[in-house]
Amino acid sequence: FRNRAMTEETHPILGLTEETLEAMLKRAIRNTLILGLIPALVLLVATGWRDAAMLATGALISAASIFEWLRLVRLINARTRKQKAQRGAILVIGFFLLRLIFFAAAIYVSLKCFHGSPIALLCGLGLAIATLLWEAIRLLRE
Repeated sequence: FRNRAMTEETHPILGLTEETLEAMLKRAIRNTLILGLIPALVLLVATGWRDAAMLATGALISAASIFEWLRLVRLINARTRKQKAQRGAILVIGFFLLRLIFFAAAIYVSLKCFHGSPIALLCGLGLAIATLLWEAIRLLRE
């Protein structure tokens, strides 16, 4: 048997830097917006503005959610380095919770006002998961 420590490569997740994680989240935000805009335009032409608005609402909430996670990652990284965060932790967490309430209100209003397909809204909301999963797989393959 050869020495396992000599033959094993380090797992990609162990080499994850703050900059890499931030870049991954920024790409996920961009991809979420692109993947929300293109199908929304297709739905606009194919089924009308209501379904397109529902999909766009879900995609915007998805992108904003990833942005909020990016802010939380920055806060956690600053805390682990024992540096003062750009804004206080209570303020960041407070805005995080406030935005969750705002997202819930946006979902409610879009369902009540747009009268579009709830499936389109769910597809838009699912874009955050899809793009983060894609970026994580891409990161692990590098």
